[in-house]
Amino acid sequence: MAEKQRTLKAPISFKGKGLHTGVEVNMTFHPAPDRHGYIFKRTDLPGQPIINALAENVVETSRGTVLEENGARISTVEHVLASFVGMRIDNVLIEVDGPEAPILDGSAREFAEAIEKTGAVDQATDRKYFILKEKLEYYDEENGIHIIAYPDKIQSINVLIDYNSQVLGHQYASLEELQNFKEEIAPCRTFVFLHELEFLAKNNLIKGGDVDNAIVIVDRKMNRKSWTAWPTSLINHISAYSPKGF
Repeated sequence: MAEKQRTLKAPISFKGKGLHTGVEVNMTFHPAPDRHGYIFKRTDLPGQPIINALAENVVETSRGTVLEENGARISTVEHVLASFVGMRIDNVLIEVDGPEAPILDGSAREFAEAIEKTGAVDQATDRKYFILKEKLEYYDEENGIHIIAYPDKIQSINVLIDYNSQVLGHQYASLEELQNFKEEIAPCRTFVFLHELEFLAKNNLIKGGDVDNAIVIVDRKMNRKSWTAWPTSLINHISAYSPKGF
């Protein structure tokens, strides 16, 4: 038998602040009909516009995935969407009353756990799959990005990344089966290098950032005078946990 599309058994609600905007938002995952896909609804905007989670609606990826459709935007949606894919949920309406998804603990863990607890239901429509029949390769020379996809019987992902950092070496991760997403991928948290914080703060980002929702990698000593533009919550945490001589 073909595998069926799935949606949630019941709505799931979350509340928290956005990582970059610092705005408190409410977000609810609603069960959705067959062939619905992932759709965000900005309930705080006039007309409650919808934003389809489609590749062609991605307008920014530098510090989080931003979607835009007909002038309406929703930001930092990567953990939400990863939880749907990782937990095999095909159709969801996501209502959110702010410009950004809540960051929670900086990972997809709470989303994945809530989906597992709530449960899913099979729908009437068969799932559709893109079957890879030959090797595909993409290379972005400017950003040093190289992606290769090979035909295989199962979906597995291997990732290697290098941040050219003296304190963080080559990072390697693999996911052999999607069913391991909740344990192996969902808990992975947002992180930032200490030297990046001043730039991010001056560019009106990380207003909601602290060490409860992001890992700060201390990669250099900094003068306290340079902290003035940072979020107060982040300064307090770094003051408490920074190494001696910082």
